[in-house]
Amino acid sequence: MAEPIKNRYDFVFFFDVKNGNPNGDPDAGNMPRIDPDTSRGIVSDVCLKRKIRNYVDLVKGEEIDDPDVAEGELGYKIYVQEAAVLNDRNRKAYVHYDMKPASKKLPKAKEDQLKVTKFMCDNFFDIRAFGAVMTTDVNCGQVRGPIQLCFAESVDPVLPLEMSITRMAVTNGKDAEKEKTMGRKQSVGYDPNRLYRAEGFISAALAEKTGFSQEDLDLFFEALMNMFENDRSAARGLMASRKLFAFKHESKLGNAPAHKLFDAVSVKRLIEDGAEARAFSDYEIVVDRAVIPEGVELLELPVE
Repeated sequence: MAEPIKNRYDFVFFFDVKNGNPNGDPDAGNMPRIDPDTSRGIVSDVCLKRKIRNYVDLVKGEEIDDPDVAEGELGYKIYVQEAAVLNDRNRKAYVHYDMKPASKKLPKAKEDQLKVTKFMCDNFFDIRAFGAVMTTDVNCGQVRGPIQLCFAESVDPVLPLEMSITRMAVTNGKDAEKEKTMGRKQSVGYDPNRLYRAEGFISAALAEKTGFSQEDLDLFFEALMNMFENDRSAARGLMASRKLFAFKHESKLGNAPAHKLFDAVSVKRLIEDGAEARAFSDYEIVVDRAVIPEGVELLELPVE
């Protein structure tokens, strides 16, 4: 039987993008997201979690109609997928326990409420990791996940660019005389390399409630380091996971404030002020190990 993790973790994750748009804003014509005050690029937590879900789905390959896991085991189905019908996913918990759902209501008995919620945590990795609001028409309750991610922000300001592209074909016969059509493509720059930093937290206390295990944690870190390798697109350009620093606390509640640990990790530019970074080698990620307090262990990926 998989045991929930016993230690709190805080982590800093670095990735970069070159000649691409890492996270378009649909309310801004899919232009790269930016902080209007600093002009630094932004990648949302939702975007990062989507890529993690996709990686886990690719590695584990569990289909929604696969058999439910046995008691005490953990499954790796993905709850939030493209075109998923969440009511149908929630209904699986009621079918498993031979219960009939009432519209928008949890089962009356407290024991049955816990059963359907635990079933969803046991069978779906992303619920176990990130939590979920399952209070749809088929109600399975709410779960607060142990993993919480902040928005990623670029180390340097970005210059959002939009360029015209030509397609040597038309969609409709009535446009045949045009011979070609025009489109648009967005980017954070034609050539500059943009390094992004994301911070996150993993709560052992919440892991106890969802059943998030050491195997789940290892898979999560693996996903962070490999999720871009099987998520290529011309729009996103060249994206790569560069470094992951995880602070492992000896205790469940933690041995140091997260912000102090994050302050120990900084980025140093190895080029002249005002010059554009063209490669990851133009940066140096520095860790002040002297300020890491007793009771906190630093884990680094990839291992050097």
